[in-house]
Order: sequence, then C-alpha cells, then structure tokens
Amino acid sequence: MNESIWTRQRAAAPGRETLSLDQIVQTAMALLDEEGVAGLSMRKLAAKLGAGATSLYWHVPTKNDLVDLLIDEVWGEIDVPQPELAGWRAGALLFAHSLRSAVLRHPWLPEVMYTRPSVGPKAMSLGARGLTLFGAAGFSGNEGDRAMSCVMSYVLGTVSAEVASREMVRKSGQSESDWMDQLRQETLAVADQYPEMQKSVHRRLEQGFETNLNENFAYGLDVMLDGLQTRIKQ
Repeated sequence: MNESIWTRQRAAAPGRETLSLDQIVQTAMALLDEEGVAGLSMRKLAAKLGAGATSLYWHVPTKNDLVDLLIDEVWGEIDVPQPELAGWRAGALLFAHSLRSAVLRHPWLPEVMYTRPSVGPKAMSLGARGLTLFGAAGFSGNEGDRAMSCVMSYVLGTVSAEVASREMVRKSGQSESDWMDQLRQETLAVADQYPEMQKSVHRRLEQGFETNLNENFAYGLDVMLDGLQTRIKQ
C-alpha cells in the first residue's frame, strides 16, 4: 500500500505562497459535487483556483492525496452525538441519517471511498465518537466494532443504491414522476404473469420517488437497530 498523505511528511510551502490547503479542498469539493469523479483533474482544479500547477502541487502532490483529503472532509460533516445527550439508539439514528445526508450531498463518495484507506483525523474522530456511542449501549471490544460497522454498512450500501437511482433519473432528463410512470409501464408490461409483483410495483411507485427512498431507508435502519438491541447484554 502506498504511503498516504496522512503519514507522509510534507514539505512546507514557500513563504510567498498565498494558496491555502483549505481553499484547495473546498474548491475541489465543489468541483466533485458538480461534475463527479470523472470531472476532477489537477489541471482543472488549478484553473478553478486561478493558480499554477506548481502552487497546487506544493500542497497536494497527487490526485490520490486530494481524494484522501476530500474523503476525510466528508467524514467531518457527520454528526455523532454524545450518548449522554441522546441515548444510544437516538444517537445511532442521528448518526445514520447524518451519514446518509452527507453521501447525498457528495454523491461521488461511494465511487472512491473504498479505493483508499480512511485514516485521516476526521475519520479517526468519527470512529472514536461512534465507538463511544455504541459502547454506551453495552457493546464492547469486537462487538462494539461490529455493531458500528453494521450500521455504517447498512447506510452506505443503501445510500449507494439510492445515489445510482437518482443518477438514473437525472440522466433520463425526466421529472421524478415521469420517470416513475415510465418505470411502472415497463415493469407492468412484463409482469402480467406475476400478480404479486404487479401489486408490489403499484404499492412502491404510488408512494412517490422521495417518499419511497426515505421510508425504505428508515424501515431498514429500524430493523437493523432492533436487531442490535437484542444483542445488548442486560
């Protein structure tokens, strides 16, 4: 594994350098949010900043370094409340919904988050706060690690599929309601021999696009937390 930006000793920028690392990160984040991973390049970022490539490379030597910084920035947006303020279950709900919201704000995250280890300071802070939250519920050691991992895996898996669905709608050029109408027609056209599937399609599509995504997420999260509740040693 190549050494990451978090463990590599970085040279100080020249005294005349006016470009800051925070400027780079915030501009790159806006570029990624707008254009996705395919639209991010060091050359394009330098142009957005109105800076030369040399100035950029003083702070961020490689694109992988930039991705590391951006992933860590997203982890810093996620709220994990103190257990004494919220209780473990309410805290876990807030944590899960905050994580989902962060990915929806930055839909490029699922594409890159597993390509690099998340060992930045904001990722470490998030992990420590999450383990404290689940520890307060009674999970300890390996169980605490796994309980937190279960919730994060559920959220990230579900929201990754949600991001893909939203991208399909965007690329279609249709409104959400028109896209769902077309999906209903296409599905029902091939589901005439499967009455249970027909009923399911009607149930899901009648809720509306956003409502369906939100309620699916909330239901699965409740089931996940119900299951974890049974693991807590009384």
